[in-house]
Amino acid sequence: MEQETKSIGIPLLGSVPNSGTASKAQTLGNIIVTIVGTGVLGLPFAFRVAGCLAGALGVIIAGISNYYCMLLLIRCREKLAEEPSGESRTYGDLGYICMGTPGRYLTEFLISISQCAGAVAYLVFIGQNLLSVFNGCGLSLTSYVFLIVPIEIGLSWIGSLAAFAPFSIFADVCNALAMGIVLKEDIQQVLGAKFLFAERTVIASNIGGLPFAAGMAVFCFEGFGMTLALQNSMKDKTTFPRLLAQAVAGITLVYVSFGFFGYMAYGDQTRDIVTLNLPRNWSSLAVQVGLCLALVFTFPIMLHPINEIVEERLKRGKKLHNSNIDDSTIAGKVGKYISRAVLVILLAVLTSFVPQFGVLASLAGSTVCALISFVLPATFHLRIFGASLHLWQKLLDCVIVSCGLLFAAYGTYNAVFGV
Repeated sequence: MEQETKSIGIPLLGSVPNSGTASKAQTLGNIIVTIVGTGVLGLPFAFRVAGCLAGALGVIIAGISNYYCMLLLIRCREKLAEEPSGESRTYGDLGYICMGTPGRYLTEFLISISQCAGAVAYLVFIGQNLLSVFNGCGLSLTSYVFLIVPIEIGLSWIGSLAAFAPFSIFADVCNALAMGIVLKEDIQQVLGAKFLFAERTVIASNIGGLPFAAGMAVFCFEGFGMTLALQNSMKDKTTFPRLLAQAVAGITLVYVSFGFFGYMAYGDQTRDIVTLNLPRNWSSLAVQVGLCLALVFTFPIMLHPINEIVEERLKRGKKLHNSNIDDSTIAGKVGKYISRAVLVILLAVLTSFVPQFGVLASLAGSTVCALISFVLPATFHLRIFGASLHLWQKLLDCVIVSCGLLFAAYGTYNAVFGV
């Protein structure tokens, strides 16, 4: 997990995590880059499912809960740093300390699944947008996905993530431009519509859709596993909680506004990726193509932590069998290339079974993202602090764990059968 933390941190703006030299501005940029992703483009659809009130509540609850659990994770690491070893702990280390080897495996498994879900979401997003841009060519979404598989396999063979840094920044610029253009189109649509509020579910919201909106929102607050690395990257670590609060509050406000105006603009016609609602002009087509290109180049970054976990397990297995094959040999390199190619192909096959981007995002947010973001941090907090906690803190942690598990169960059911 240590290498995973470093590898994910390389593409972020500013200094590499664990260097302890990042300024407040650099860390703020890193937080935004880590949290904000393409999931935001599915928020208007979540507001369509839940209604404006329930949709906004889902996003706000997800934002507050994520922030609080990020603080729990930081407190756990700081508590362990006070021990004689004084080592800086990763998310996987916390899992090992609290639950032993199974805890480390569970943490790594959930992170791997969340990365896979994000990678599949990327492929679905690319496929749906290419299908929209090249409408009339006679190809299906699956066909577009498999057309880019050879490119993704080749990119996954690049060993250094430092080479992807410009593409990661390019992706963030594209996301910002896309959100700006979509908001502009939404506001123009809202200002030009008549009897708009009478036709939208504003006050009489579908509370039953709250879990779906919350699941989508949790998925949008991606990058929870980078919390410890982000804090550790700061020169003045004591200012991180306040900076994180400001960043999460601002992102939550943007998310609520983006979801609200997107739904207000298109109502029941809101697509699961709101860029598909944009008129077919040069600006919207440029946004869609730009986002697709950005995701093509950032897709391997999503896979890198999984590749490292898989390859580390393979190395340990070879050592147990007294094998001398490693990455420096031809056989070792070929084995690594094959494992990475197989992973890309498997994810592409899985993508062909995904019905909608919005359903996938809500499902991922309701399951693995909820477990990583809520259940595990509260569990770690209980195990590490134990009797030193006040009664209300223990009760709050128990409530978070219970609600996180219930949310995962009901949110999964709602995402699969309720939409």
